Amino acid sequence: MADLDAMLAAAKPGSAVARAADEPESAEVAPTGPQRCGLIAIVGKPNVGKSTLMNALVGQKISITSRKAQTTRHRITGIRSRGNTQFVFVDTPGFQTKHSTALNKSLNKTVMGAIGDVDLILFVVEAGSFTLADAKVLSLFKPGIPTLLIANKLDNVHRRHEIAPWLQGMQERHPFAEFVPMSAKNKGDIERLFGICEKYLPEQAWFYGADELTDRSEKFLAAETVREKLFRFTGDELPYTSTVVIDKFDEEPSKAHGRFMRIAATIVVERDGHKAMVIGEKGEKLKRISTEARQELEKLMGAKVFLEVWVKVKSGWADDEARVKSFGYE
Repeated sequence: MADLDAMLAAAKPGSAVARAADEPESAEVAPTGPQRCGLIAIVGKPNVGKSTLMNALVGQKISITSRKAQTTRHRITGIRSRGNTQFVFVDTPGFQTKHSTALNKSLNKTVMGAIGDVDLILFVVEAGSFTLADAKVLSLFKPGIPTLLIANKLDNVHRRHEIAPWLQGMQERHPFAEFVPMSAKNKGDIERLFGICEKYLPEQAWFYGADELTDRSEKFLAAETVREKLFRFTGDELPYTSTVVIDKFDEEPSKAHGRFMRIAATIVVERDGHKAMVIGEKGEKLKRISTEARQELEKLMGAKVFLEVWVKVKSGWADDEARVKSFGYE
């Protein structure tokens, strides 16, 4: 591994690396010469910043974020093409160890599938922290796949001496290829991470077109956007087993708008009390969820969006394997 002081210096805001990243980016041009392309899994326990990191790397929001654990429930591919290299990032659900519902078993299966067939793993942890949940994720890694230790949320660590012994302990836990102290919200750190990842990707033709950002459909992104707003406006009150199903997703001709989408979504909860919580007093909370989701979808799709959102109760769905699959979980 490189010297810790040098790595921490590079990660500081205002460093030469960070300043370079704030300048106009010239890397995103048509490739010349041999192409590189590879799969990079972003893995870690719930709530360590995996989706925030994915969105920063892709340069656009394609994976939803919230403070609630298990926000990401699917294997989501984000694509970024720069120079001769195409980076194909796979954002995975946080590996769940607390509950053994059919939903959580499905999510953990998704994590296992993602890390078994990639060129590089980004193991995301909070800088200075290593919990039992982190250890369980680390135990899943197969030998032979290079792994970077992404010490995220470095901006929350204020004392240099807190990191050094922690790093030494991490080196003893796993043969990490490199240690990357960073903050997913820092442009300089993201730029630096691209340079580090690139050298681990094989020379081969690109998997996707140069302008593609994700392999997920707009219908999928619509469901995820509604679910993000649901979690954001219900806080920690609503159990994470709530989900969103898209009932209608139609593009209609419109003279007034270049593109017009008509979308109907159903928020599925497990109890009547949860339904009342989502709807809110006089329907205000549901209206806010719907409005903010519609506004974000209009930006994402470049269209005028008419969005209807309903709430239904389906008790015990997260424990029902058939129903979990019917809602789109693998």
